[in-house]
Amino acid sequence: MPSTNTSGSFSRIYSIDVFRALTMLLMIFVNDLWTLREIPKWLDHVPAKVDGLGLADVVFPAFLVIVGLSIPFALSRRIAKGEGIHGTLMHIFFRTLALLTIGVFHVNLEHYNESEALLSKPMWQILITVAFFMIWLDYSKYQHKKNKITIQLAGILLLGVLALLYKGGSSDAPIWMQFHWWGILGLIGWAYLIASLVYLAFRESMAIYVGFFLFFLFFNSASKLGWLDFLQNIKPYIWISGDGSNPAFSMAGVIIGLYYKNYLSPGKYKNYWLVLGAFAFALILFGLLTRPLWGIHKIGASPSWIAICTGLSFLVLAALIWLVDQKGKAHWFDLIKPAGTSTLTAYLLPYIHYALLTLVGISLPLVLRTGMLGIVKSLLYALVIILVTGFLERKKLRLKI
Repeated sequence: MPSTNTSGSFSRIYSIDVFRALTMLLMIFVNDLWTLREIPKWLDHVPAKVDGLGLADVVFPAFLVIVGLSIPFALSRRIAKGEGIHGTLMHIFFRTLALLTIGVFHVNLEHYNESEALLSKPMWQILITVAFFMIWLDYSKYQHKKNKITIQLAGILLLGVLALLYKGGSSDAPIWMQFHWWGILGLIGWAYLIASLVYLAFRESMAIYVGFFLFFLFFNSASKLGWLDFLQNIKPYIWISGDGSNPAFSMAGVIIGLYYKNYLSPGKYKNYWLVLGAFAFALILFGLLTRPLWGIHKIGASPSWIAICTGLSFLVLAALIWLVDQKGKAHWFDLIKPAGTSTLTAYLLPYIHYALLTLVGISLPLVLRTGMLGIVKSLLYALVIILVTGFLERKKLRLKI
C-alpha cells in the first residue's frame, strides 16, 4: 500500500499516522497508571531530580517530534492549494490558541476547590470538555454553516461561564483561574507555533532547520549549566518553552518531515536507514556522553533527555517507514488507526470518563488495578478509548484544530 504519490500532491503518510496512533495509545496508557498499584517503576515517570528514563518519559517527546513531522506536509499542502501567507498564519495562530486554551483549563483542574465552587470538580471537568467539543468539532462534513457558528458560540459562552464559576486555591485563600503552567497541550501549542513559523519563513532550507534544532539544544544546555542565569529577571515574561526543549523536539520532527517529503515520498528509500540511523546514533551518543553534566530528566528537561528521546523517536519512525510504507502493512494497525486520525478526541475522552466514574462512585476492585493485571487493565482501557474514538469518528464527531 503506497503512502504517497509522486505528483507532488501528498495523500496521508501512513507511517506518520501509525507513529501518532502508537504514541497516543501509549499516552492514554501511561496517563492511566495513576489508577494502578505495585507496577514496575520503569513504566512511570522518573521522579524529579532522579537520573533516569521511564517509558512515560519518552511519550511526550515522541508526540512533539510527530508535531514537527507533520508541519512540512500540512503547511505546504495549504500553500499549494492557494492559501496566502496571511491565511496560513491565521491558521497557525488559531490552532496554537486552541491548544493553549485547553492546556490552561486543564492545569487549573489541578487546583480546583470543590468546597468553594458552585460545581463539583467532575462536573466542571465534563462541561469544559463538552465546550471544547462544541468549539473545535470538525464541522467540515456538515452542510449548515449557520448551525456550526451557533454551536461554536454556545461553546465559547459555556467555557466563559465555567471560567467565571471557577474557584481554586484553599478554603482560606480561594482564587480564580490563574496561570500555573501551560499544560501538556499548551506546551505542544508553543512547540507547534515556533516550528510552524520557522518552516513558513524558510520553507525548504534543511540547513537552517538543523541550525535551529542545534540552537534550541544549545539554549537548553546553556540554561542547565547556569550560563543564562543573568536573564532570570526576564524569564517569567519572555522565554523559550521548556528551556528550548519543546521546540527542539518539534524542529527535529521538521527536519525529518522535510527529508521524508523530498526523498522518501517519491519512493527513494535507499539510504533512509543510514540517514535516520546516523541522526539517532549521534543524538543518543551525545545524550549518554553528557549525562554526567545534567543527568537524564524529563522533569527539568535536560539536554540528555532531549537527545536520547529524539534519537529513539527517529529509530521508531525508521522501523515504521520500513514496515508500513515499504512493506504495506498499514492494515496491521487498523484497530488503533483512530488515535492517529482523531488524536485530540482520543486525548480528551478520558477526561469525561474519569469524571463520570467519580460522579457515580464506581471503581474497579483493587486486584484488577494491581501488578500485571493492572497493566493489562490500563492497556485495555487505552484500546477502548481508541475504539470509542473510532466510533465517534464514524459518526462525524471528532475534534479538529
